[in-house]
Amino acid sequence: MSTGTLGLVIDGQDSSQVLARVRQAEQLGIGAVWLTTGRAGRDALTLFAAAAVQTERVLLGTAVVPTWPRHPVAVAQQARVVGELAPGRFRLGVGPSHRATMEGIFGVEFQAPLAHLREYLRILRALLHQGEVEFEGRFYQAHARTGVRADVPVMASALRRGSFELCGAEADGAISWVCPAPYLHDVALPALQAGATRAGRPVPPLFAHVPVCLTRNRNEVYAAVREQMGGYPANPFYTQMFADAGFPEAKELKGWSDAMVDAVAVSGTEAAVEDGLRRVLALGAEELLVSVLTVGPDSRAAWDRTVRFLGKVAQRS
Repeated sequence: MSTGTLGLVIDGQDSSQVLARVRQAEQLGIGAVWLTTGRAGRDALTLFAAAAVQTERVLLGTAVVPTWPRHPVAVAQQARVVGELAPGRFRLGVGPSHRATMEGIFGVEFQAPLAHLREYLRILRALLHQGEVEFEGRFYQAHARTGVRADVPVMASALRRGSFELCGAEADGAISWVCPAPYLHDVALPALQAGATRAGRPVPPLFAHVPVCLTRNRNEVYAAVREQMGGYPANPFYTQMFADAGFPEAKELKGWSDAMVDAVAVSGTEAAVEDGLRRVLALGAEELLVSVLTVGPDSRAAWDRTVRFLGKVAQRS
């Protein structure tokens, strides 16, 4: 690939395996790694503090840290540490997550998520980039000073037009998740542009999530997506995004149609997958967040095979 960075979304059975996979990605020449803090799972910021001192070159990014459970000043404290341990390599991605998760697990009152996210971004960016913040809002108060400017871009998750416009106005980048590539081109990028134009600032980059499955067997791809990413279309935010993207069946199925899988996942031979990744970048994404979908009885071997292939692709970029 001639432009853009190829990043790898990493998970693992335990923290040691996650850190081993981060080191593996760097050794293979993959440009960036991404971790998610999901539900009551492992904390990405803590893991990256460990990864920062075990790596030298690979970029580290969160996609994403949910906003509701933590005050933005507390997240800025954590992000500053990781940024100091990995100078110029850490990117902080935050997002509101979803009503069912936030209310069910944390008991928060999930309301006006975009307005909430706007305040969160303003506090984070002020404290990290200016070393101080004085903020009084609907959701947050923040009065703090560090006197230190941190080189940590602050990005946000984006799914529908309004959230991409918000990122255009307030964030250092927008992170998509399971969005069809044409939707990114037709909706996400224009919305980023519109938000930035209204705010009178440069357009921030798009970081595009792409599930990858190395197999020619389409039935294996459909099964892998439904098994490993099955819950997304049932979430109301994602249901509406897919409907907006031209897949009205999402509202009926609350799951993946074959056409939805075809629009989101890049699969096939190594050559076909590399070509598919190039096409997503050519639409205007700054960086790809690749999620590995495994097939076959040995998921670890399938992961290693795919990651080694991605390392070769990254080295050709």
